[in-house]
Amino acid sequence: MRILYVTPYVPSRIRTRPYHLIRELVRQGHQVTLLTAATSDSEARDAERLRDWGVRVEAFQVPRARSLGNCLLALPTREPLQAVYAYHPAMERRLAELARSGEFDWVHIEHLRAARLVRAVEGTPTVYDSVDCISLLFEQTLKRTPRWTSRMLAALDLARTRRYEAHLLTRYDQAVVTSRRDKEALESLAHRYLPRQARCAPITVVTNGVDTEYFRPQPGPRDRRTAVFTGKMSYHANVAGALYFAREVLPLIWARDPEVQFWVVGKDPPEVVLRLARDPRITVTGTVEDMRPYLARAAVAVCPVHYYLTTMIIDGIGASASPAPPQK
Repeated sequence: MRILYVTPYVPSRIRTRPYHLIRELVRQGHQVTLLTAATSDSEARDAERLRDWGVRVEAFQVPRARSLGNCLLALPTREPLQAVYAYHPAMERRLAELARSGEFDWVHIEHLRAARLVRAVEGTPTVYDSVDCISLLFEQTLKRTPRWTSRMLAALDLARTRRYEAHLLTRYDQAVVTSRRDKEALESLAHRYLPRQARCAPITVVTNGVDTEYFRPQPGPRDRRTAVFTGKMSYHANVAGALYFAREVLPLIWARDPEVQFWVVGKDPPEVVLRLARDPRITVTGTVEDMRPYLARAAVAVCPVHYYLTTMIIDGIGASASPAPPQK
């Protein structure tokens, strides 16, 4: 098949879902063309790896200033800020041009940040990979996140995101999410906001997986007093998880063994996470080239999901956590 794949960020080992879906599509012999928004030079470099696979990549620069401008223009409208954040008009024009060409069998659009681009597609079947139900995410953010900025943005965007996500289901031929709970949340929104006769895209659950070739057990000793948490640390759910573990769980562990170390490994940690490293027993690495050595050295990988979002696979590792301390 010939697939036109659209994402609001460049697929990479950090953006694991589209990265692995595209890789597997190529492995199975499908032809993939990717239209993507790139927010930095590092993302532009990530696009080169996809070209090495044989993917045709067209990247459109969406710097932070453009994203902020998009959001300001959306404030007086009914569109969610998430829906416009990564928008680039040239990307929409190019999508319309390619869709009209008749070259593609399917158009696959990922995430709410790119979902509005479906309006540029006519005559070609469309798949919406919602990833998460963003309304559900915002509801949990309002209840659980320790960051007031995240709560404020969630409160600002929640009502219109609910309506917007419901109506998106009428614009696509198929929809995909990562968990059953996200599927149920989207179906509930459709029931709440759409008329009974509305035609909605069927929703299929496609969970995230693990690259078992890349993440293999490595030889060597483990530090039996070390716990590691991995994830994209600019993501507020990961921020909430790291803060929860450091503030609520680690003190219980340290009461048993004050020498236990905690590593937070992942890209773009905000200041509130960086401040955790004031305690010498906590290390916040920021971006690392390869997280496998950290996982190989630690005694346990923790997944402190402070509020439920989806079935979480963090950077290829499905890890469960317990408040019990690592064994000495």
